[in-house]
Amino acid sequence: MENIIMIKGNVTFNITLDPGVWIFDDRRVDLNTFFHSSNEDRDDLEEYKKSISKHWDREIMEGAVYPPTLATEKKFEKEKVLTGSFGLPLKPFLKNAGINEDAKYLFIELEDGEMKLPLEEGENLILGFSKEGKPLKDGGPVHIYYGDGSNEKNPIKSVKAFRVE
Repeated sequence: MENIIMIKGNVTFNITLDPGVWIFDDRRVDLNTFFHSSNEDRDDLEEYKKSISKHWDREIMEGAVYPPTLATEKKFEKEKVLTGSFGLPLKPFLKNAGINEDAKYLFIELEDGEMKLPLEEGENLILGFSKEGKPLKDGGPVHIYYGDGSNEKNPIKSVKAFRVE
């Protein structure tokens, strides 16, 4: 149970987070490149259109049969998952918790105290859960990065829970 993190407080639903299964989540971001690329808000529909367009272009150029490159792409993706450093945005979890309208702050409960952030700033946090393919043991189960990457070298560690007030 030490790897479980709660979102609680002034929310409609208390949420339990288990970083151990996030490696399978499609929303994961690569922490090695995330803070060094442009971080404008992604439009999911636009991303979907781009991926479909890429697939369509491939079928036009190479034919509708599965080219041998797909096997190597799957191998590359598996290798990336096994050796990469990943995180997930906190915003979808806060949205699922149903933050009440009068809530203003996000408290991050740590082993040795707590941090207070405005809710808008808290929604931009990234929860790092994997470093070089391994779960975070030292200071884990998650490390918190600000959305702008300003604490990329020194993330917030030893997170126990999130409390909305």
